Amino acid sequence: MNELMHDPIRRQRIRFSQVGDVLHAEVWAAPGGDVPAHYHPSQEERFEVLEGTVRFVIGGERVDGAPGTRVVAPVGVKHSFRNTGDVEAHLRIEVEPALRLQGFLEEAAALARARRYTRHGLPRRPGAIVQLADLMARYADVTVMAFPPPAIQRLTLPPLARLRRTPRPS
Repeated sequence: MNELMHDPIRRQRIRFSQVGDVLHAEVWAAPGGDVPAHYHPSQEERFEVLEGTVRFVIGGERVDGAPGTRVVAPVGVKHSFRNTGDVEAHLRIEVEPALRLQGFLEEAAALARARRYTRHGLPRRPGAIVQLADLMARYADVTVMAFPPPAIQRLTLPPLARLRRTPRPS
C-alpha cells in the first residue's frame, strides 16, 4: 500500500496509485479542506464522494455532494472543491491521462509542509515567491491555478522561475 501524503495547507491526506495512464487518488479532507480553483489543460478529472459532504464548483456550476455523488471536470474546465461538513470527507479521484500531476501535488504538499505559502496561496517570504513560480511554471502543462489570472501567469512565472534555476556565482 502506498504512503499517505499530507498537505497541511489544503488540510488533506492523499494516497496515489496509477493503473495504465490513469492516476488514482484517495483523498481524506478535514473539515474546510479544499482544492482551490484550477484547471488541467490536457486532463479530465473525475470525483466520487465516499464519505462526508463536499461542495464542487465545476465550470461555475456548484454541486453539493454526499456519498455516491460523482462529478467530472472536463479538460480545460476550471474546478475546485471544499469539505463543507463537520467531519472528514473521503473522495476517490481519477485523472486521465495521469501525466505529471502526482509530481505537482507532491511538490506543492512539500512546500506546504515547509510553510512556504499561506492558505490563500500567497508566499510567506520573498524566496517562496521564486519557489512557487518555479513549481507553477514547470507544471503549467498539467495544472494552471485560476489565480493569478492565467495571462498574468504566462507573463510573470517564467522570468521568476528562471531566478531559481540561475546558478549564482561563487
